Amino acid sequence: MNLIRSLLFSLWLYLTIVLCAVGLSPALLMPHRYAMGVIRIWARMVLFGLRWIAGIKVEMRGLEYRPKGGTLVAAKHQSMLDVVVPFILMDDPCFVLKKELMSLPFFGWFAWKTKMIPVDREAHAKALKDMVQHTRQRLAANRQIMIFPEGTRTQPGVEGQYKPGVAAIYRDVDSACHLIATNSGQHWPAKGIIGFKPGTVVFQFLPPVQAGLKRGEMMKMMQERIETASIALLQS
Repeated sequence: MNLIRSLLFSLWLYLTIVLCAVGLSPALLMPHRYAMGVIRIWARMVLFGLRWIAGIKVEMRGLEYRPKGGTLVAAKHQSMLDVVVPFILMDDPCFVLKKELMSLPFFGWFAWKTKMIPVDREAHAKALKDMVQHTRQRLAANRQIMIFPEGTRTQPGVEGQYKPGVAAIYRDVDSACHLIATNSGQHWPAKGIIGFKPGTVVFQFLPPVQAGLKRGEMMKMMQERIETASIALLQS
């Protein structure tokens, strides 16, 4: 049964991408809010299919800590769902993503139109400088800067290597860092189209790391809070 559900939901997922990215592509010629609106429609379609096809509900917790206005958000990353939900949870999310993704048809076009922040991992110091510069611009526009400190998806219960880029941004823009824990990998596989498991995915906002901490202290506090809460969600 789970195999059939996984296949049907995967079909639904790719169908929604085609319907929104192709069918609503005229939004690319309109102001920012229209392109963001298309992404929000897509995100809601994904959650609809997730609930009614795959049997997976999404629950939001800790909404009292949900960020408003321009700020930095560091999140646990276990599945593609972690990229979908922020478009429903937040006012105007802006993801830090690999530069290569910007060249993809439709996905890259919408990422460019909504001014996501591309990172060239081969550029090292220059990449960090550019990322900070773009972050300042997006924060000035009251956007929520979404970054996955581990840099890639990890399996549930596995603690990835937290990259220092988030601390560099935190230090240079002098912003608090909001945190999100999740158990999404329990129900949405990190890779492939098989392995969706019915149940409840939780996205939990945690108390933010206040601005002004030293780099090492900030990294330690961020990692401990995200990992502790994400592991607790796996056991709930």
